[in-house]
Order: sequence, then structure tokens, then C-alpha cells
Amino acid sequence: MSKSTQRQSFDFKEWSQLACEDPDAFESRREQILQKAIDAMPADRQQRMRCLQWRIDQERNQSKNPMAACIKISKMMWDNVLGEKGLLETIKQVDRPVGNATILRFPQVH
Repeated sequence: MSKSTQRQSFDFKEWSQLACEDPDAFESRREQILQKAIDAMPADRQQRMRCLQWRIDQERNQSKNPMAACIKISKMMWDNVLGEKGLLETIKQVDRPVGNATILRFPQVH
């Protein structure tokens, strides 16, 4: 199943109804889908994703309500983008020379 097919198959109304009518079933189904997504990742990334999901779940569990959880998780995301050792800093590191190296010039192939 392609990513676009997965996105198209998400039925918000169905999930919303399940959350209202049977929160335990909603949570079970949510966990199954998350586990399936993590299992589909390369093996070397799975543990990191499990840890990240654990952190997200802890924020959800400790929050007073869903909106508070959303705000905390959003802040966590932005910290990982803009904060120390975040995505932005990592990208900037790629552009910096690592050390002394000879740059080889290759002839252009037409």
C-alpha cells in the first residue's frame, strides 16, 4: 500500500466516532497502527521511534486534556527542529567543512 493510499484510507469521521463511543477500542486500534508503522521502518530506526512514541504517550497521559497534550507535543516537535542539536542546527553542520581536505575537480561530462 503506498503512502498516498494510506492517507486516503484514513476516515476521520470513523476514528472520531470510535473515540467517542469506545475509547478503549480507539486506543487499541491507534496503538496497533503506530506499532505497524514503526515495524515497517528500517530496523536501525525502530528503537528510536519506539522511544519517541513513548515520550509522546507520556505527554498525553500527563496532560489535563487533549488540547494541553497537543500543545506540549507541538512544543516538543519545535524544540527538536529549532533547539540545541535540532534539525536546523544539524542541517547547518552539513554545510561546514569538517577538516582539511583536498577538493578534487572532475572534468564535466557533456
